[in-house]
Formats: sequence, C-alpha cells, structure tokens
Amino acid sequence: MGSTGTRRVVSQDQVLRGACRFFLRHGRVDMDALATSLAISRATLYRVVHSRDGLLADVLWVLADRLLARARQERTNGGVEGVLEVTRRFVAELRAADPFRAFLRSEPDTATRVLFNASGGLHRRAVSAQKEILLEVDGGPWSTATLDQVAFLYVRIVESALYAELLTGAPLDPALAETAARTVLLQHR
Repeated sequence: MGSTGTRRVVSQDQVLRGACRFFLRHGRVDMDALATSLAISRATLYRVVHSRDGLLADVLWVLADRLLARARQERTNGGVEGVLEVTRRFVAELRAADPFRAFLRSEPDTATRVLFNASGGLHRRAVSAQKEILLEVDGGPWSTATLDQVAFLYVRIVESALYAELLTGAPLDPALAETAARTVLLQHR
C-alpha cells in the first residue's frame, strides 16, 4: 500500500516478469522480497499468483522456453538428429545456467515438487513443446496416435538425465540417456 492507503494494481504478467528478474539475480523467488520489489503487499502478491510453487513453475517455464527457442533456432540438422541436437543444446544451456543450478542446490524439495508435480504444469508444457519439435521433423511425422506418447517418453528420458542427481543423488550417463531417447524416436515413427 502506498502512503495514501490505496492499493497498487499489478497484473499476473507484471508479477511473472518481476519474478523472472528476481530468479535470475538470486536463483530463487523470495515472496516477501518480490512483493517489496514490486511495491505491493505479500497478500496482493498471493492474490495474483496463488502459490509460490505455481509462480516458480511459471518462472522456470518462461526461462526454459527461451532456451528452447534459441536451441531450435540454432539447430543445423534435420530429422531425428535435429531433435537430438535441440535437446543437447537446451540441456547444455540449462546446465550452465547459474541461477537454475543454485535453485536445485538450495531448494531440492521445492525443485522436485515444481519440476515433477502435475499441478504446476511444467512437465505438461515441456511435453507440448516437444510435440512441436517432433512435428518440425522432416522425414517424420510420427503417427498422431503415438505422438503424445513419444513426446512424453522423450521428455521423461531427458528429465531423468538432467535431474538424476536431484532424484537419486548420482548422475546419469548422458550417452546412455541419448541412446534411450534416440531409440524412442526411431522405434515410434
């Protein structure tokens, strides 16, 4: 509230942009600090976004979608190799993102909830984006009957490799994960 006692109106988009900036600076989203930076109350912040986990899912998706778009633009191969190239580029960028790595280290339980819980929608968005990538493949397409399942399995394999340390405490061999991902792509065309 301002000094006049009036409420500041803030949109969900403004909150999301502010949360993305905060996450990129700090590798987390502190709701009190975010509310202060947006010049709103904590209650107003929660009225707009409803939950911290939901906001984090939105932040992570916005940032991941940017990386994924860049990986798609930089793709030099077609077909299955192009799909794998996009994944390699995306994973390399995500692994190099200091704020994301800081978030995984400092809040592993929250990260697990946000990344894998269906209510956050992050996994659903990743599968939808993967379907789009599969539809871009020359020499495809996958049958419409299997496209959803192929995208789902492919994303789960990539997540298994990307988040193995978070889930099991030990890394997964990237070459083995790529072999599994390639097999899913080649067997279901």
